Amino acid sequence: MSAFQNTTSSSIIFLLTGVPGLEAFHTWISIPFCFLYATALSGNSLILFAIITQPSLHEPMYYFLSMLSTTDLGLSISTLATMLGIFWFNAREISFNACLSQMFFIKLFTVMESSVLLAMAFDRFVAISNTLRYATILTDSRISQIGVTIIIRGTLVLTPMVALLKRLSYCRSRVLHHSYCFHPDVMKLSCTDTRINNAVGLTAMISTVGVDSILILLSYVLIIRTVLSIASPEERKKSFSTCVSHIGAVAVFYIPLISLSFVHRFGKRAPPYVHTMIANTYLLIPPVMNPIIYSVKTKQIRKAVIKVLHFKKS
Repeated sequence: MSAFQNTTSSSIIFLLTGVPGLEAFHTWISIPFCFLYATALSGNSLILFAIITQPSLHEPMYYFLSMLSTTDLGLSISTLATMLGIFWFNAREISFNACLSQMFFIKLFTVMESSVLLAMAFDRFVAISNTLRYATILTDSRISQIGVTIIIRGTLVLTPMVALLKRLSYCRSRVLHHSYCFHPDVMKLSCTDTRINNAVGLTAMISTVGVDSILILLSYVLIIRTVLSIASPEERKKSFSTCVSHIGAVAVFYIPLISLSFVHRFGKRAPPYVHTMIANTYLLIPPVMNPIIYSVKTKQIRKAVIKVLHFKKS
């Protein structure tokens, strides 16, 4: 049995899929995706560089933003090679171990992004409800501990989910239906009982992204209650305006995620390319939009980015 498992796991080669039915247009389809990748990589790198080099941004809010930019960079890089490889060179083959590695990092950065958004919600709550103690509550060491906890949490939760795929036998079609390795996609190719894998995968997502979304919502209930207790309308507006960028970041993370889930569950009759395009773009929307949201809505970030760009030109 072990020899059979070796043949069907570590030595297996999967075939990734571009956009079904539109293979003749892959070169043209790659143009907007190249633009999205370039925007995501340059935008997040610029924000990260601005926060590192500008002392005025060495505050808790911007430290969390640097974590968000780091996870967005990781998420973009995780799919860059396979997606553009398919569009440009029709390079569809991916080994089993490479597939598991890509799947792990995509899931890890997704879970980390959810965790960072939760940490940022906590940051906004502390800033509004405990303004005078804000700096003493969110110290540099505490922020570092939060960052390390986010990485450890994601790794511990996701490692069993990915590792359990090695116990499966793959005797069906080797064709995956996305441009990257997607956990449910790989499980569908197995001829082994996948109930344990399904349960572990569902538990991992509920205990991370699911719990985070509830806690973020709870944070904003507390934030709204605190803001409404402020007597001055001007102060209320000022307090809530500090949350606008974060609300935008939460929206661009969760709305595509929920949309993808709905399409997979209820869009059975939709053309295959609809599923693929939504799956491809859902991973790119947060990394592309977050730098834009924070640059437009946060005055300090906008000024720092302009300063960095001006310095590079000079």
